[in-house]
Amino acid sequence: MTRNNYESALEQLDKTIIKMGNLVEEQIKEAVESLARQDLELAQKVIEKDNVINELELEIEEFILKLIATQQPIAKDLRRIAAGFKIIADLERMGDNAVDIAKTILRIGNEPLIKALIDIPRMAEITQEMLKESLDSYVTGDVELAESLASKDDEVDGLHAQIIRELITYMLENPKNIKQATHLMFVSRYLERIADHTTNVGENVIYMITAARKDLN
Repeated sequence: MTRNNYESALEQLDKTIIKMGNLVEEQIKEAVESLARQDLELAQKVIEKDNVINELELEIEEFILKLIATQQPIAKDLRRIAAGFKIIADLERMGDNAVDIAKTILRIGNEPLIKALIDIPRMAEITQEMLKESLDSYVTGDVELAESLASKDDEVDGLHAQIIRELITYMLENPKNIKQATHLMFVSRYLERIADHTTNVGENVIYMITAARKDLN
């Protein structure tokens, strides 16, 4: 493989990772939408899409291993490829978390929600922004953008803590709320975990560019 072909292969790697990221972002969005609308059919579709993401992860893994075997990259190129390998693992876990949200929604079913959904959709909005920005930072090598994920992660953590406190209040007020409140706590927790995975992506971007390890979470 010539250097030009090698560069094209690296660009193809970036595009495929972005494709995977877009699919995960769509999963997250649809999972939360299915909760807001109590659309059980949409929740089921989120679960079924997981196979596509898993297959894409395997495809990218094979592509990366082939690049390493045939090109024996060193220095920055090796860090770039290694970062890509770790990023797809985090993307796959984000997809799993979206599936977990969808499964939780199926458990809630059509029973009336005990509270209006305000903070959970806001959490989802921030996590989707974080996912976009983490992938943008990977493609562009923007360390500052990667570092900015830390403050948004703090915002998500704050919303998660607020949701937990509020749901505990609902539980104490009426024991009949305990089951659904617990399910909603899990939804919040899964979104918080997605945000954590985006900071992992940011940390790998920082390492890819600077060769330094930085904790964003």
